Amino acid sequence: MSPFRLTRTLPEDATGAALRADVREGLTGSPRTLPPKWFYDARGSELFEEITGLPEYYPTRAEREILLARSGEIAEASGARTLIELGSGSSEKTRHLIGALAGLHTYVPVDVSESALTLAGRALVAERPGLNVHALVDDFTGRMALPDTPGPRLVAFLGGTIGNLLPAERAAFLASVRAMLAPGDGLLLGTDLVKDEKVLVRAYDDAAGVTAAFNRNVLAVINRELGADFDPAAFDHVAAWDAGHEWIEMRLRSRDPQTVKIPALDLAVDFGAGEELRTEISAKFRKERVREELASAGLELARWWTDEEGRFALSLSVAR
Repeated sequence: MSPFRLTRTLPEDATGAALRADVREGLTGSPRTLPPKWFYDARGSELFEEITGLPEYYPTRAEREILLARSGEIAEASGARTLIELGSGSSEKTRHLIGALAGLHTYVPVDVSESALTLAGRALVAERPGLNVHALVDDFTGRMALPDTPGPRLVAFLGGTIGNLLPAERAAFLASVRAMLAPGDGLLLGTDLVKDEKVLVRAYDDAAGVTAAFNRNVLAVINRELGADFDPAAFDHVAAWDAGHEWIEMRLRSRDPQTVKIPALDLAVDFGAGEELRTEISAKFRKERVREELASAGLELARWWTDEEGRFALSLSVAR
């Protein structure tokens, strides 16, 4: 059997159907919203890679610092023989962890991009002979059918991506992760931490305007995929801290009154001057909040690591 396998459990038309449903629901609701997953076409992914290298954007560097310093401790504490990574992309950050997991038998990267999974998976089996890679083309926000692999299992959800989910969505997601696990299996979770508002806003509104371009790119995606006539330049990028919810909101603000037509949905959307479209929330966390949300899903916080400046945390929780 080949050490690299790829299984597509996401139907071929699922992405297009989900985009149409999300755009219709989000643009006809109040307030208007779009899920952040639609940022990440090829151009959006390039822009996000650029963002991760910006001086204002600390989360990627902070998480990498923890992985470099603590992967051995994570490996020892989890004892994982199977590593499942949700939203794996290029699997670049996870290589530190894979290298530390001496008893690792199988790596299961999960992503919607078949090309990213194939490229990363083949590179990993070449780098680490004996490692089995069983890639899944799937949406980790839905119910996943995981391959039969040896335990203990460790599910990794990195990058602070859990902060993009609303509280009810987070609860449902954590419950779905717990359902994948046997008692003693673990979840390695990346969470960005609450900090000074100015630091947070700068991270999502950089001086070079890269995040603004990334934000507007979602309109280009809708134009291309659904035949819409958004003018991205007619919207201003907004990043704002919501202290009550402890999250950053990214929005697009219409400069003038305008009507956008979306032929694929037979939909016309009127925007007033100054009207905003929310494209992302990015929740920031405190340790006790993480502990409570994990506990509600049947997961017990076991270990907690931060970078030296205390900006970002990786937590290991165990299925009860």
